[in-house]
Amino acid sequence: MSAPRNKRAGAPPPTPTEAILESISDGVFTVDADWRVTSFNRAAEEITGVPRAEALGSLCCDVFRSSLCGAGCALRETLATGRPVIGKTAFIVDADGNRIPISLSTAVLRDADGRVIGGAETFRDLSEVEALREALEGKYHAGELSSRSPLMQRLFEVLPAVAASPSTVLLLGETGTGKELAARTIHALSPRGKGPFIAVNCGALPDTLLESELFGYKRGAFTGAAQDKPGRFAQAKGGTLFLDEIGEVSPALQVRLLRVLQERTYEPLGGTRSEQADVRIITATNRDLAALVRDGVFREDLYYRVNVVRLELPPLRRRKEDIPLLVDQFIARFNRLQGKTVRGIAPEALSLLMAHDWPGNIRELENAVERAFILCDGGLLGLEHLPAELTARGVLRGGDQGTPSLHDVLDAQALRAALDRHHGNRTAAARELGIHKTTLFRRAKRLGVPLPEENGRTRQR
Repeated sequence: MSAPRNKRAGAPPPTPTEAILESISDGVFTVDADWRVTSFNRAAEEITGVPRAEALGSLCCDVFRSSLCGAGCALRETLATGRPVIGKTAFIVDADGNRIPISLSTAVLRDADGRVIGGAETFRDLSEVEALREALEGKYHAGELSSRSPLMQRLFEVLPAVAASPSTVLLLGETGTGKELAARTIHALSPRGKGPFIAVNCGALPDTLLESELFGYKRGAFTGAAQDKPGRFAQAKGGTLFLDEIGEVSPALQVRLLRVLQERTYEPLGGTRSEQADVRIITATNRDLAALVRDGVFREDLYYRVNVVRLELPPLRRRKEDIPLLVDQFIARFNRLQGKTVRGIAPEALSLLMAHDWPGNIRELENAVERAFILCDGGLLGLEHLPAELTARGVLRGGDQGTPSLHDVLDAQALRAALDRHHGNRTAAARELGIHKTTLFRRAKRLGVPLPEENGRTRQR
């Protein structure tokens, strides 16, 4: 392939091949046996920022400054093996020093007699694709939280504002929904993000131990207190203190916590002076604190102090569209931890995971994937690797026994979600799904989705 001719007066018109190369959006260049550039199309000029006149005759490594130059050179591999490289990702550094992500492909150049005379490389600018990927990842991620669920997307929208404020946060949600992960995300996004994050499970310790754990103690405060011990409030100074299972705290300790939240000071056990509580408080519970207040178990004034900003994490059964995303994350993590090369999960196994209601939420799903890893040496996680309690269950509630297709599982999930959003209104749910109401009834019966007793019509009047 010859170099494209310069457009000067009297020059012959370009050949069809040259015209094609000038019209495409992919960069194309060719090199001879000495690795000097012999052709360089218009797109190659635009992507690299190197003029054609400067590129022609130069060593390709001086023009096409790629992350693969040297031992990883794709074109060198092609010339050595005779096999093309297709769609390999890399990056180049353009004339202005900018890093440009690309995908590239290579081929051998031969003359009319079949002798190798050089090589050709095409490359595509992936900057827009990379920007879109980052934008989508940003949409589905907030700190350490990941979700495609509309319910979680609404939570993601308010997290930056919540993190920026100094107010106390109450996280509500069932066990295993990721309340501590949400607390860590709020901390990481907050002005205190560089400070410590200290988590305390208030339900794991008896009252007397919890008090000393939170506030610390001074030497001689009790038998065995041979030296001062800082509490979690002191350890979290300048950062965030996460109080999990706040609903398990005794009434006596609730009084001390209330004082800290009101006055921002506390006294270690055996101490004689107050210390400053320079912490941001995030609390969490899987219990109904309002009901505990009505029953006289939880102090009303403390409830109002911790309930300044309230966020609810939905259970996994209400965000099943996140199961494939979470499974992929768990597989990647366990591959790193266990040194395995599991490629993913088989469709029928994913269908079964999608059909389960996950009473233990994300923690239960993670445990199921981890147990499957023990039995899977590589390839795909299959039905035979999943815990017996999952494979032994019926699948769609009220439906036929056996493993449903992934399509049916997703259909059932979409149907339940639409009915939930419209409070049981069949007409509104059918309109959202783009189907007739009779189709909704027929589909619900086939998939075993129970229709709510509430029809939603009264609510919408």
